[in-house]
Amino acid sequence: MPMGCGGAAPRCHGVSAALWSEESGPGDAALVVLVHGSMDRAAGLLKLSRRLDERHRVARYDRRGYGRSAPHPGPFTMDGQVADLMTVLAGRRAVVLGHSYGGNVALALAARDPMAIAGVVTYESPQSWQPWWPGSTAGAAALDADGDPADAAEQFMRRLVGDERWERLPERTRTARRREGVAMVGELRDLRRHAPWAPAAITVPVVALYGGHGAAHHRLGMAHLAEVIPGTGLVEIAGARHFGPNTHPDAVAEVIEALVRRTIHPSGAP
Repeated sequence: MPMGCGGAAPRCHGVSAALWSEESGPGDAALVVLVHGSMDRAAGLLKLSRRLDERHRVARYDRRGYGRSAPHPGPFTMDGQVADLMTVLAGRRAVVLGHSYGGNVALALAARDPMAIAGVVTYESPQSWQPWWPGSTAGAAALDADGDPADAAEQFMRRLVGDERWERLPERTRTARRREGVAMVGELRDLRRHAPWAPAAITVPVVALYGGHGAAHHRLGMAHLAEVIPGTGLVEIAGARHFGPNTHPDAVAEVIEALVRRTIHPSGAP
């Protein structure tokens, strides 16, 4: 079925060009779209999706260059990411949860087309274009290596999951993740060079989340976002780290559901 499939079907899959997506939940319910971060894929948000899709229509997709949307010809710019999210929305208004880099995709669309999104929940989204953003993050270290994108992807993954866990992955999995380095390097380099959204252009409700056990720069980044986008809520997910949407899906889902109640009628219409 094409992306954005609706109706009463509990689950549907779609492929449009080089992009893969999946939807679950009642077809007439309010729509929630989940956008994953760098070197991740839709599967990383599956626990959160299952927590939401009893009462909501939930769409997840592998962003260009990752998972089942790989390989992808690019470009890996924010314009391309926003176009992909618009394709998934298929003219429907939704609350969008963006994890890490995915939060910037959601905010970029909100800034460019506020009628497309009812509200945004962003979890620890990097602000690497800011002069104060640290150069010691996993993404910064991978970019600064300035070598083979596959090596950059491996370095990024080793930083996130640890050397031991990386070495335990099947060879085919490690090969697939290394191939995603082209997408990772492209999108992170673009993010560092170009601010993806202007605070004054974002008029929809926004909630910024960070993990209580997360890195200090993520807490700072979300606090800064709450300061520059008027009316933004700032919420700590107790006990969580950077992958809070996966490890603490109940707490993150509560925030999303509260925003749905504020912004979308139960029928799914704005």
